[in-house]
Amino acid sequence: MIHEKKDKFPANFLWGSASAAYQVEGAWDKDGKGPSVWDVYTKVPGTTYENTNGDVAVDHYNRYKEDVALMAEMGLKAYRFSVAWSRIYPEGRGEVNEKGLQFYDDLINELLKYGIEPIITLYHWDVPQALLDAYGAWESREIIEDFNQYCITVYKRYGDRVKYWVTLNEQNIFIGLGYRSGIHPPGVKDLKRMYEANHIANLANAKAIQSFRKYVPDGKIGPSFAYSPNYALTCCPNDVLAFENAEDLSNNWWMDVYAWGKYPKAAWNYLEKNGLIPTVHEGDFELLAAGKPDFMGVNYYRTTTVEMNPLDGVGEAKMNTTGKKGTTKESGVPGVYKTKRNPHLEATNWDWEIDPQGLRVGMRRIESRYGLPILITENGLGEFDKLEEDEAINDDYRIAYLRAHIEACQDAISDGVELLGYCTWSFTDLLSWLNGYQKRYGFVYVDRDEHDEKELRRLKKKSFYWYKNVIATNGEQL
Repeated sequence: MIHEKKDKFPANFLWGSASAAYQVEGAWDKDGKGPSVWDVYTKVPGTTYENTNGDVAVDHYNRYKEDVALMAEMGLKAYRFSVAWSRIYPEGRGEVNEKGLQFYDDLINELLKYGIEPIITLYHWDVPQALLDAYGAWESREIIEDFNQYCITVYKRYGDRVKYWVTLNEQNIFIGLGYRSGIHPPGVKDLKRMYEANHIANLANAKAIQSFRKYVPDGKIGPSFAYSPNYALTCCPNDVLAFENAEDLSNNWWMDVYAWGKYPKAAWNYLEKNGLIPTVHEGDFELLAAGKPDFMGVNYYRTTTVEMNPLDGVGEAKMNTTGKKGTTKESGVPGVYKTKRNPHLEATNWDWEIDPQGLRVGMRRIESRYGLPILITENGLGEFDKLEEDEAINDDYRIAYLRAHIEACQDAISDGVELLGYCTWSFTDLLSWLNGYQKRYGFVYVDRDEHDEKELRRLKKKSFYWYKNVIATNGEQL
């Protein structure tokens, strides 16, 4: 649809930005915090770009007041951050760490002082190492209750002040890269274990939402899904069928469960025939159905284009974590689909296609299929930013990227999508998991690199001032 006149962004629209505890906080072993799987995994040589880790990250734990003051200067309406589970429960369960709870109290109060809406992510990949050691973390149903008790502790502590919550961040990614590709903790390559762990994570997500209704009855909660809408490479029926396969196995497999408490039938049948369906206990589907969210959180960076993949076709391929453009290879599931480079789209140095229209397409699909409001919990551009001699950072490419995606948001609103807010990734630069510190996303440049923490100075990029104006005009001036 081409709109002659677009609808305006709602008056209470949440113009936000986001981060994750492991990527920004540092202080990995301070004030009683226990180790997470990422604290341990990144110490294994060769797991990350130039062996980087989040021991210090960008030191947000000690500099949160400085960072929040910059958010206030920008006029940010919302800030999404994650709570480090092992900062609250160093062993994942058992004794609560009061100093950990106090840190987030202080952060929340600092945000509210400036009128910034806190959005808490309960889990952003950093499961306590103690639970992995005790019972395999997401591979055991024990984690459902441990996660629930952790969530209840956090609900009770912050629920009076925090009204927007995200349960699991990118379950499809931490499960897929942790148990299929083996490049995230726990570093496993086993599809059966992956689908078992994923089902348990679904149950934990539903249980946490069920508890939320009791402890924060006036709040809103939902998962945050890493959504990459699929396209068929051509109108050849075989490619269209590959697209349907990819949608079911890479998107609907998660979102159908979140919204409806059930798995898509064709995908379930495929996994059953290949001995991959998860173990289902009595009451599982009742619990999943009881965990319906208030919104669908969407982390959007790219679309995926697919074509038919024969039974003897390509499988998993190595991921580009270096920023060397063009190094990503085709990958897929034999007999199901394989990925192809979209000839109509440019890509980043990490080979992620830049597709603002894909965000609109994805939101339209969610609206049509699930009828849920949407909160964009992440959207941003990771690139090599250059600090000029005059300490300017001219990231016009980031401004162009964000502008185009915000325009797509307005188009989607005009189409009838209920969009609650838009959180960029990220506010400051941060540790980009496997990609080190060279892949920068923030409005605020943090002066450090893979080998030298320097003074961790904060410097405002050109995009900082641009987004400040976007917020001030409620999206009317892009």
